[in-house]
Amino acid sequence: MRGSTVGREVRGGFATFFTMAYIVVLNPLILAAGVDATGAKLPITALAAGTALVAGVMTILMGVVARFPLALAAGLGVNALVAYEIAPEMTWADAMGLVFIEGVLIAILVLTGLRTAVFKAVPTQLKTAIGVGIGLFLMIIGLVDAGFVRRIPDASGTTVPVELGIGGKLTSWPLLVFCVGLLITLVLFVRKVKGAILIGILASTVLAIIVEAIGHIGPSFVDGKPNPEGWSLNVPTLPDKIVDLPDLSLLGKFNVLDSWSRAGVLVVLMFVFTLLITDFFDTMGTMVAVGQEGGLVGDDGMPPRTREILLVDSVAAAAGGAASVSSNTSFIESASGVAEGARTGVANLVTGGLFLVAMFLAPLVTVVPFEAASTALVVVGFLMMLSVRQIDWTDYEIAIPAFLAITLMPFTYSISNGIGAAIIAYVVIKLAVGKARQVHPLLYGVAALFVLYFLRGPLETLL
Repeated sequence: MRGSTVGREVRGGFATFFTMAYIVVLNPLILAAGVDATGAKLPITALAAGTALVAGVMTILMGVVARFPLALAAGLGVNALVAYEIAPEMTWADAMGLVFIEGVLIAILVLTGLRTAVFKAVPTQLKTAIGVGIGLFLMIIGLVDAGFVRRIPDASGTTVPVELGIGGKLTSWPLLVFCVGLLITLVLFVRKVKGAILIGILASTVLAIIVEAIGHIGPSFVDGKPNPEGWSLNVPTLPDKIVDLPDLSLLGKFNVLDSWSRAGVLVVLMFVFTLLITDFFDTMGTMVAVGQEGGLVGDDGMPPRTREILLVDSVAAAAGGAASVSSNTSFIESASGVAEGARTGVANLVTGGLFLVAMFLAPLVTVVPFEAASTALVVVGFLMMLSVRQIDWTDYEIAIPAFLAITLMPFTYSISNGIGAAIIAYVVIKLAVGKARQVHPLLYGVAALFVLYFLRGPLETLL
């Protein structure tokens, strides 16, 4: 077993689960915060159960088919794209249908060998910048959802659009819970405590429950009226049930074709492409990084059974759409299991089994307010930011597109805008300096599509 033992595999499987179990809480909170074009929201307990189910099944499938210690779950970044950009343009079923289409397309690219070709089309440093931008986007989502950053109610007398807390002050108990929870998580992380993010969420939630029991703060909206000092999304009180049969009502609630007529062909194409870009490159980087951690890469720098790994990952993306929990992808947290000795797919059987057990604990997700869960988004944003040092900031030809990708995602609240602006700038700059041959032919077509995407307002008016 690649120099491993059953004991090491079991220990590695537990380590991987506890370092990524936060996704069972975080993914439902991100998706439940979104509203589709009809004003509908997704039920949080069903999201939690579906998140755990797909993560469990796909992680086990990776272990059986690819025999590689790489766990999968709903991807951060893609779920934010679905909740904040795609769903508002259509129904939730339509949005999840696009996620399903994206997974099928990636599977086709894997089977035809084109995934590697597309992977090489986008410059490495630009792919890095996209990842960093998504990290900052997740961070700003966490800060806004926790109420740490807010819109200024009446900004007529100032050019500043946002402020710290309420009136520039941290005046509410929920904000204090967020700050304390974030500090706890950061200290645990710096001390290299396994499962630091999950422990941080749990500790913040316990503190929130105590604060609510004493202060009776209530929700952020009471009878339709805003309560700025209240809890966001969930009021932290213990549920009637801690263990319950999983609510799997969202399974199969997706439409493949309706979105094309509702949002328009161009918008749908760009959303699918953005999903592909957002979800596409993570797995290849993740599997190599995990393989390197365990000494499982060959002379070509790739792990064994690469094709099987990529195929399962693409199936997981489609499965996430079919279950209405967003695209599932490989998690870098799998490296924690490898560090504990995992070298084969046996560890995945343990991790996947624990995710399936977590389905029955879905009611606990309704206890967690944004102020407790958003700490994870800030830490994940930091982790994704670390890659920024791989960008050569002295080379303006790549640094400027990278800068646009990194800054426009959080500042426009859109992953699509960041990717589009970066690719257009990269192509235009290369053409301007006489280096057109350095641009992959595929990128010219992608840049043209993004130009149409940004001009779709004037074009719709003309047409």
